Amino acid sequence: MDSFRQFIEIYTTLSDVNWKQISVCFEKRIIEKDEILLQEGKICRHLYFIESGLLRYFIIKDGNEITKFFTEAPYCFTSQVSFTAEKPATENIQAIEQSVIWQTTLTKANDLFELKSWNTFIRKLIQEVQFYTEEILQEIQTETAENRYRKMIETTPQLIQRVPLKYLASFFGIAPQSLSRIRKKMVSTHRT
Repeated sequence: MDSFRQFIEIYTTLSDVNWKQISVCFEKRIIEKDEILLQEGKICRHLYFIESGLLRYFIIKDGNEITKFFTEAPYCFTSQVSFTAEKPATENIQAIEQSVIWQTTLTKANDLFELKSWNTFIRKLIQEVQFYTEEILQEIQTETAENRYRKMIETTPQLIQRVPLKYLASFFGIAPQSLSRIRKKMVSTHRT
């Protein structure tokens, strides 16, 4: 769980006592590749920390899977509305790779709010996630799939290697063949 402590400490200072109080609230789980961690329509019962691996959030629209975004280790994640309001989730969460996660319940997570460091951590994390979500929405509305793909190559090239083509294509809102064409075009442009 060292990586979880290091992750929290990016956002706030953490005493050994506080870390003990936090760490006892989480239990370890291994999620197999392609396993669905959360299914649309079910209530998300956990707040998670992904220690290793890669996940994707997706929705099903007209029978097609549409990838909303990816979460790679190390990071905290949940289906926020479903988890905090105990409402059915409107999305699915799936492991793209075998992943090691740590999970806690809503009750335990709420109990941790007595700790100033946990409060600060969660507040800053939620702000970061909201900023990231707004950024993705703006990109979807203003950028072409090709430009979004180019940006991903520049900012998170490791994701391009790890995410299957069909999931990347659905994230960019295009068919896998179209993404293949974009890739070929970029390779040939790069060579010249």
